[in-house]
Amino acid sequence: MPKYPPIKYTSRDYASIKNDLMDHIKRYYSDTYKDFNEASFGAMMLDSVAYIGDVLSFYLDYQANECFMDTAVQYENLIKLGRQNGYRHSAAASSQGVATLYALLPANDNGQGANMDYAPTMKAGSTFSTIDGNQFILVDSVNFNNLDNELVVAKVNSKTGQPTHYAVKTHGKVISGAYAEESIILGGFEKFRKVKVSGENISEIIAVVDSQGNEYHEVDYLSQNIIYKEVPNRSSDRSSAPAIIKAVPVARRFVVEQQAEDLFLQFGFGSESEMTSDSVIDPAELVLQQHGREHITDTSFDPNKLMSTDKFGVGPANTTLRILYRVNTIDNVNASTATLTQIGDPILEFNNVATLDASKVADVRNSLEVTNELPITGDISLPSSDEIRRRTIDTFATQNRIVTKQDYISYVYSMPPRFGAIKRCNVMQDLDSLKRNLNLYVISEGVNGKLTATSETIKKNLKTWINKNKMINDTIDILDAKVTNLGIEFVVTPESKENKFDIISNCTTEIAETFKTLPGIGESLHIADIYNAIRSVRGVMDVLDVRVVVKTGANYSDYLFDVDEHTSADGRYIEVPDRVVWEIKYPYLDIKGALK
Repeated sequence: MPKYPPIKYTSRDYASIKNDLMDHIKRYYSDTYKDFNEASFGAMMLDSVAYIGDVLSFYLDYQANECFMDTAVQYENLIKLGRQNGYRHSAAASSQGVATLYALLPANDNGQGANMDYAPTMKAGSTFSTIDGNQFILVDSVNFNNLDNELVVAKVNSKTGQPTHYAVKTHGKVISGAYAEESIILGGFEKFRKVKVSGENISEIIAVVDSQGNEYHEVDYLSQNIIYKEVPNRSSDRSSAPAIIKAVPVARRFVVEQQAEDLFLQFGFGSESEMTSDSVIDPAELVLQQHGREHITDTSFDPNKLMSTDKFGVGPANTTLRILYRVNTIDNVNASTATLTQIGDPILEFNNVATLDASKVADVRNSLEVTNELPITGDISLPSSDEIRRRTIDTFATQNRIVTKQDYISYVYSMPPRFGAIKRCNVMQDLDSLKRNLNLYVISEGVNGKLTATSETIKKNLKTWINKNKMINDTIDILDAKVTNLGIEFVVTPESKENKFDIISNCTTEIAETFKTLPGIGESLHIADIYNAIRSVRGVMDVLDVRVVVKTGANYSDYLFDVDEHTSADGRYIEVPDRVVWEIKYPYLDIKGALK
């Protein structure tokens, strides 16, 4: 057996490689080559080999570094590594904000109030634009017939002084961009077909439909075959929860992949012939497939995968794809205050429009105005390499799961408002349960802005929303939080030069402002905050007494709360149970002061 010379694999730079080669030649080829002069041909060959070795070593290290998120430098590699860890990159930024909408409504026949039959609903998808041509789209429908809208007299009869028109003011969320459409002709079936969308500055894929009318749905990953859609709520509580969450299986689906400035739709490798049904299969059949074996193995079960196909979705073939998407029309998608002034394509809907005066309906349409009272902002620049690295790490850490108490609270608040808004929530373990049962206490806000019990529809939506990502061994009971209505009574000593009535009014206003933000469920009431609010009022010499009382009666909560029992020993705060939230329901009636 020949004995091969040892090689030092630790030598990776130019100097060390050259030195190792020179030592190798001197040791094993001493009789063949002896001219090691720097100007000789042999020295040139050594230099060339060492140079090549150094370059190869550099690229080896470089490629190895590009395989890890912590050491990668190339922007595209960071995006690919981020995608593997769940981070979704968008090359086109969006700005979001609130648009203020105005309309003129005709008055009632007697002039007392607006005729709300002419109050339209502006549907989602209506468009506006700024002076510079930046376009915006209405995200959610806006109802002009809403009790929270501002209504003032706009026009009066010059002879009688009777109001003829009222101006209504409301708000709606808008997002930058405009809708665009593209049709792509596809040939025969291909596994894992990838379709490039040729549009520029694409922010969002709205819809994908083929020429046969089949709709393809965007999912986070191709193995996800359940999505959650909204259906109109026909129940009596539809004002608080306009839509219901429904789990829908999707055989036709795709994921969006961003590569540099190009956007692709990635489909699965299932074909039409392999798809038998869109229905959800029986979970028992999915879990208990043993195929005639006499033994039982550990079968994992993912509740998000409830379809019998394992082909990652049906890919389109021999059809034409119609792709609707949202694009940004200019590079700077932000809008400064009062620049969103142009009405584009308003989509208005009137109730019982056939019974209305056509000329008055046209007047309402023509009276529409829009502006933005606050800047509409967003991140118009692409995230840097360090930002992508940080976002990927954060995305991977969250893993779309609900584990901690704060995870539950954050996820409850993130439920889209159209499924019903939760004003406050709190999570605590049920100590009476033998299992790991959790009690989720929730409370909502009524049309009058006061706390009210959460409707059953909202609770059902919330249950569906949480079940998507909660830990499989967590059991949750969604319960109503108790509301206790409190009042504040105070006694102050005024300065002699100040108006006594103004002092009481200013103290009441200051206390109301201090507690205008609703506390969390189980949050204590600090009496020191009341003292501080009163002392900040000009003309108050001293605060003699502050008492917190429970308000009872027809307009208040019937929950019995003992203030004295829950007041701390030093009298500085009132401790509230974890399932109770306190509220000063009518601040200027429930806050009373006296002078002494």
